[in-house]
Amino acid sequence: MSQHTPFRIGLVQMSMSSHAGANLAKAIAMIGQAARKGAQVICLPELFRSPYFCQREDVALFDLAETFPGPTSEALAAVAREHGIAIVAPIFERAGAGVYYNSAATIDADGSTVGFYRKMHIPDDPAYYEKFYFTPGDRGFQACTTKFGRVATLICWDQWFPEGARLSALQDPSVLFYPTAIGWHPSEKEQYGKAQREAWQTVQRGHAIANGVYVAAANRIGLEKQVADSPGIEFWGSSFICDPQGVVIAEASQDKEEVLVADVDPAHLENIRRNWPFLRDRRIDMYGDITRRYYR
Repeated sequence: MSQHTPFRIGLVQMSMSSHAGANLAKAIAMIGQAARKGAQVICLPELFRSPYFCQREDVALFDLAETFPGPTSEALAAVAREHGIAIVAPIFERAGAGVYYNSAATIDADGSTVGFYRKMHIPDDPAYYEKFYFTPGDRGFQACTTKFGRVATLICWDQWFPEGARLSALQDPSVLFYPTAIGWHPSEKEQYGKAQREAWQTVQRGHAIANGVYVAAANRIGLEKQVADSPGIEFWGSSFICDPQGVVIAEASQDKEEVLVADVDPAHLENIRRNWPFLRDRRIDMYGDITRRYYR
């Protein structure tokens, strides 16, 4: 298929149980729903095979990890072949003893892996203790070509960093996928919840505008408590797809399992970039200091 041909993308928004096999089965069923709606490239939420275990630090939870290739990638490769679709498949990856990554494979319609990304930005916040589990990604920002179009994948905390979006967009994808696990601390929801969720969507819409690409974020839902007597995290759903002007063209609820689909039109992307030529006008000769942590 020509890289100038429109294609349809899909997002799976789901809740997770403590049973990895059940989570995989649910994901496969929802991928089937998306495929029946015409989706050709479908993205699952971050770490979809388990509850969000990073709410606590526990070495036993490394047992949740798997190799790549491994059970998840092999199962989803079969699903991709069955439906003739591409899948963005998040994986808790065991690379070797003591080295684990938060990763995502892009599996094409023939079951082959055409992209493999390791999360670059790793958070360490209350109930998001990811630095305990994940090594920072070592494969850089990347885009890959599927049967249907060129796409890039980043993961969750990467959403807040314009550098990652820009370096991915410079490799000419039509869409940036962000598999995600984000929500509210219940005690903060009433005071800060609206602003937090809107900031999360706004920054990603900004990436779409600044880079002239579609952006698609797939989140989980549900209240998950991984620590006894803790309030847990209420994952806020709100998966969405926006176009290169930041217009939200599909959006899910905050609390229901859903499949979203929307069309990606490279001709629309081309037209937006011709009229808003931000990439043309970049002063790449003046950006050397971007590699500094801070000026002071």
